[in-house]
Amino acid sequence: MLGLREPPRRGKLAYRALAGGPLQRRCGMRLTLPYDLRPDPGLPVPAYWDAHLDPSAGYQPPGGDCALLAAAEGYWARRGLAADTGHVLAAPGAEPLLLALLASVDGDPVLARPAAAWQAPVARLLGRRVHTVATPAEGGGVPDPFTLLETVRRARADGADPRLLVLSAVDDPSGTVTAPELLHETCEAAAEAGLLIISDETYSDTLHHHDTVLLSPAEMLPDHTVVLTDLGATLVPASVPAALARFPGTGHGAGWRQRAVEVLAALRAVLPGAVAAATGYVLTEPAEVTDHCAAATRLHARVAAAAYRSIVTAGAVCRPPKAGFQLYPMLGAPGMKAAALEERLTTVLGRRVLGAQRFGDDPLEPRVRIDTGPLHGATDTERRAALAAADPVALPHVSAALAALTAAFTPHDPRPPPPDPPPPGPTHSASTHPAPARPSPACGCVVVARAVPRAPGGACPARGGFGCPRWATGLLRGVPYRGRGELRDQPASAWSRRSTVVAAAG
Repeated sequence: MLGLREPPRRGKLAYRALAGGPLQRRCGMRLTLPYDLRPDPGLPVPAYWDAHLDPSAGYQPPGGDCALLAAAEGYWARRGLAADTGHVLAAPGAEPLLLALLASVDGDPVLARPAAAWQAPVARLLGRRVHTVATPAEGGGVPDPFTLLETVRRARADGADPRLLVLSAVDDPSGTVTAPELLHETCEAAAEAGLLIISDETYSDTLHHHDTVLLSPAEMLPDHTVVLTDLGATLVPASVPAALARFPGTGHGAGWRQRAVEVLAALRAVLPGAVAAATGYVLTEPAEVTDHCAAATRLHARVAAAAYRSIVTAGAVCRPPKAGFQLYPMLGAPGMKAAALEERLTTVLGRRVLGAQRFGDDPLEPRVRIDTGPLHGATDTERRAALAAADPVALPHVSAALAALTAAFTPHDPRPPPPDPPPPGPTHSASTHPAPARPSPACGCVVVARAVPRAPGGACPARGGFGCPRWATGLLRGVPYRGRGELRDQPASAWSRRSTVVAAAG
């Protein structure tokens, strides 16, 4: 389909090798495509997208033409971030856009930990040193303000030059939302440390509940914040590379934008004309687009909540999702690293699962990101059915996928189960005769210390093996044994002699 990342016909073999096909397995390759680093929304391509692709559209200039930028201006204005066309730009995906933003200013970036899996590789392409700051336990992709100040201080003391803070109030990989108070404190800390802010707001339009309060750093520090969003999470199909950036309405912001446009031009990172035409249409957000986005958000909320319950029921630890279509659980059973858990769940679930090490998190913790989009279905028909269903969790293919997710996170013991206990020996309701008590041998077993019941007719039920428990369990070696009835009905002196043999063998 025009505008999507469809591999050319003659290149399908190489594409399948990179995507994990037979050629990759045969060559032993372990590659991860950039598209695999993003959570899969699991949505069908809406009909209006195909209808507004314009194959006859001409080339787009770097940053987008006037019509596209005017649509982007209205998009930001409806979200409370006023901007004119001279302070917005478009790019073919968030990766080249972030690359252009980082290349336009000096200094090292500071990322949250964990952060989106695609951010750190982009920064390292420029040879920049990446500094990471842990996020609070409550979730969200915003660093702790006090830890941020200390990290910047130590980095500058070591000769580094951190100047940019990349954060996300709606977090990938956890799907959690940063509290407004924490976001405000972190923005104040960034201003105190002299850091510019790049706010990734890709998932800001995917909130599961209307009562969730979400703010943008551009509302707190408008002159020091660039807002970035990848439209593939909401307005355009996930396979379409389209992203926007909004710059501060200052001279510094205009200069930053101009340098970013020059980087995009040098990379020839421009939107295809057909994609730009359809993107400009969806940015105006007509009724059919907003209805599709609202239905998608409802689907994400219900399936993500069901996936959260399935994972927690299986014993994993996970924060409840508040936005997006991803979870970030940690396996309840310790002893497995993130990479090993990633490999195991990828095999079990049959789709790509990313471990904590991909997000800059602790590789020793068994934590992974689970995309809930694949639970919607494997075919376009199943995904459309899930999108239109009043209760998508009740659909057979969705409930089966949730059951498979629960089974994948259920702890299992790789050791074989213990054998069943042996059946009890024969019992007799006969009279008993006292057995002569003997001192314990060197093996520590009591030779005879109990009354041994006699079977009818006077035969000893132990049948000659009641002396030492080691003898009874077959552990006595090197002592000849002429039969099960060797000591049957023998006098006590014979028992004593056999006890001596048993004790010596013990």
